Amino acid sequence: MFPSSEEHSITLPIVDPSLDSPQLPLVFNVLALYWGEDLSSHITEEIRVKYEGVRGSVLIEGIEVAEKNGFQSVMYKSNMKDLKKTIDQGIPLITILPGIHDLVQHATIVCGYEPQERRILTYVPEQDKQGAVPEKRFEQEWEEDDMTSIILIPSDMAEIVSDREFRFQKSNRSCLVAERSRLKGDIPKATEELKNAVVMDIDNPQAWYALGSAYNDLKSESAIECYEKAIKLNKRYYLAYRGLGNYYLKSEQYDVADEWYSMAIDINPVRFGPIYKNRALARLKSGKSSVKEDLEKYLRYMPGAADRVSIQQAIKEL
Repeated sequence: MFPSSEEHSITLPIVDPSLDSPQLPLVFNVLALYWGEDLSSHITEEIRVKYEGVRGSVLIEGIEVAEKNGFQSVMYKSNMKDLKKTIDQGIPLITILPGIHDLVQHATIVCGYEPQERRILTYVPEQDKQGAVPEKRFEQEWEEDDMTSIILIPSDMAEIVSDREFRFQKSNRSCLVAERSRLKGDIPKATEELKNAVVMDIDNPQAWYALGSAYNDLKSESAIECYEKAIKLNKRYYLAYRGLGNYYLKSEQYDVADEWYSMAIDINPVRFGPIYKNRALARLKSGKSSVKEDLEKYLRYMPGAADRVSIQQAIKEL
């Protein structure tokens, strides 16, 4: 189970990707199986029905299912040194990384690292396969989501990590709880949860971003200050830049929206395809050029776009 000092790599069980669901993200089932427990049998019909039609993962559901079945979890701000130490303790960890196409974020499992080639090894649900990401690239992309990690470990083994300080543990959990409320449409409840989160950890950019998003849902100008605080705390917090772009686009302040979208794109030009369509709209409304180029990039990064035909027609007319 535990990696050798030479290998720095953990072998994980293969789990069918089709078992991934909003209420039990694949990463949690993989880690639970690694520790000898199958969580899939603990997902009730009541939980399934709650998230019909939800795309992506509701991390707090997976965490709560695991905790009810003998696990301890912690979601915290990590770093490269902590990541490697965790792997060498025989503990795979979940990291939150940028998504692709129209997926804003995704959770992946780090299962090792290669010191000589300076690569981070990630879980791939195929026999004898691992992803290998250059360490520098992994760190840069991980930083876009404030180097957030999740450890899932059996409760009776929790002493292995009892000497660790887990930064933003409580406020990050509040963010997950609030996200569930947002998915259910209870924005006021999410907002109150997130107000408490920024009091717990005033220097947590994730909490400020999440609060900004809740205020954005309420069309409140308070979103601006929250997003800006997130950026002040983490200059690479992509989602906060995008959030400001969205706020100003809805407010019909198109030049300002363009500026914030452009700053997000400068951080990561391939992270989120729809941002190009939004910037194209902002530029069209403000009479700027490059609208056609942005729509073309939107289609490039969104190969399965439902509005592909109408966007192609718009490009022809520009």
